[in-house]
Amino acid sequence: MDVKKIDPALGLLKEFGKITNGTSDHIHKMRQSSIFTDGVILAKHKILGSMLWSISARCEPCIKYYVAQAVKHGVTEQELGEFLALASTMGGCVGEMWALKAYQAFKHPGESDGKEPDLSCCQ
Repeated sequence: MDVKKIDPALGLLKEFGKITNGTSDHIHKMRQSSIFTDGVILAKHKILGSMLWSISARCEPCIKYYVAQAVKHGVTEQELGEFLALASTMGGCVGEMWALKAYQAFKHPGESDGKEPDLSCCQ
C-alpha cells in the first residue's frame, strides 16, 4: 500500500527516521513487543486499546491501522462495538464521531484503494 494514501506526511518517514536518530524504528520495536504480542492480556485486546487511544487522540491514520490490525487478530464486530461504545461514552459527541470513523474503517477497510492499511502512521 502507498502509505501516502493514509497520510501524505508518511512519505517522509524514512527521511524523518534518519534525522531523528532512528526514533521511528525504536517506536516500531516498542509497539511490536508491547501491543502485538500476547501476554496476560491478549494482543487483540491491546490492539483495541490502542484503537481507543487513537480515537481519543483523533489520529485517523492510526484508527485505520489499528482497526485493520484488530480484524487481522480476529476481533469480531461485536467486540469492536463494545470498545467503540467506550470511546463514545467517554468522549461524548466528539468521541462518538471518531468512533464512527473507526467503525467505517472496519466496514470499509482501505476505502481509498481497496486494500487494508499495512503500516501505522508511526511505523
